[in-house]
Amino acid sequence: MSQTSIERLRDYLAQLPPQAQALLMREFERALERGQDTAVATLVLDQLRKIVRKTEADAAPPPRTDDLSRLLFQVLEPFLVEAGAPIRAGQIRRSSLAPIWQWLGRDGAPAKLSEFEAALARMPADSAGQVEALASKLQAVAADAIFELTGPGGGDKSRALARVGPPNVIEDLYSTGAVLAVREAIATLNEKLPRSLRAFSDAQIASVTAALNIPVLQTPQMLPFALSIVMQRMTAPWQIIRLAIKIAASDDEIRVAATPYGVAVTMALHDLSCVAAILRMDIKRGHFDNVAGNLKTLHDGVRGLRTELDLRNDSAWGKQLTSIRADISNALQSEIDSVPGRVRRILRQRAEKDIPPGARIDSTEVEETVALIDFVATCRNYASELAINEVTLRTYSDLQQYVERSTEQLVQSLRGADHKVRTYRQQQVQAAIRFCQVLFGDDYASLMSRAAENAATGERKSSRAS
Repeated sequence: MSQTSIERLRDYLAQLPPQAQALLMREFERALERGQDTAVATLVLDQLRKIVRKTEADAAPPPRTDDLSRLLFQVLEPFLVEAGAPIRAGQIRRSSLAPIWQWLGRDGAPAKLSEFEAALARMPADSAGQVEALASKLQAVAADAIFELTGPGGGDKSRALARVGPPNVIEDLYSTGAVLAVREAIATLNEKLPRSLRAFSDAQIASVTAALNIPVLQTPQMLPFALSIVMQRMTAPWQIIRLAIKIAASDDEIRVAATPYGVAVTMALHDLSCVAAILRMDIKRGHFDNVAGNLKTLHDGVRGLRTELDLRNDSAWGKQLTSIRADISNALQSEIDSVPGRVRRILRQRAEKDIPPGARIDSTEVEETVALIDFVATCRNYASELAINEVTLRTYSDLQQYVERSTEQLVQSLRGADHKVRTYRQQQVQAAIRFCQVLFGDDYASLMSRAAENAATGERKSSRAS
């Protein structure tokens, strides 16, 4: 980025309110942690930190309200879901945190929050132990305030609850209070759990079961949150159903559902449904970078639930799994069906009189079609479990036959092509070779590339000889 552009960025960031600057810093810090847009995040963070340091040097330190809010909600971070995403048990909407924080400052515990805010402002920057102790006290106060509002008691509390926010925020208020109340148990669970659960074998199931043996985490309210922490350590989160099967000592869905750990199956199905929704959206937008990974996740998860659980077709879980498979099949099939038409449109051997002067092949369309062919090839690996076996195999076979035949014909057409259409023919051949690379591998593509060079060179030589 040029110096002028950086200056414009700095000027824009400087005119933002302090709260907006703090929010931006948090979001870009999270982006760096996730490994997303690292170049942009690093640049913006650098400018924001310079602005904040200059502000702190020029003026008295502002109230650290945002810092206090972050301290309060830090224990919730593993359970937060971004706006727009459907939530399940063991999750809280990130968008609910701001209304809950505003309610605490207005009605829930305003005096305590002011006291904590003043204490935080007095603490030196390197007082990590004091900050942690303050966070624990703050979370206890917030939990008590939430329980006072949401717990049993006299009078009609509906009006007071309405002041917190809409129904979805009130729903998250219950969960927020429950998590804040057992913050120490959650910390203990995090310490006990293995860092990574690559293959959820019997030994690891025993280890996780022992770690979960904390009474306050075994309640219907808190168990989904505890299981969410476990799932975040797992390479294949759908395998959480093995814990429920182990607890039930049976793979029969009725016996599994009868245990508190039956919620693990519901959570696994929900997460697979979300991956399916992401897959559909990526396909609709033409974004194929993550398709292979999502297809593998769905394939393994669907197969795992079908083989490791004795599901009935007419049960709630059975119907949900069938619905997930149908959604995936429909999304994939419609896209797979469209690929041969796109290939034919690019490689169709038009008569020279039908090719207008200056005709060109759109390189962007070629690369998009390459991605689609690769998409079909990837689907072959997971076709059977995702109910797309027939359409995938048929389409892939048709693509191989058509591209092989068309590439040979286009190479031959270079030998006698008129100079007015030669560029268009060469671009068609180059597109065909790109398709061959995906369908037949590098060796075959290299062979056809040499054949195309020989065809073009031979024609030029014969023209000069005549």
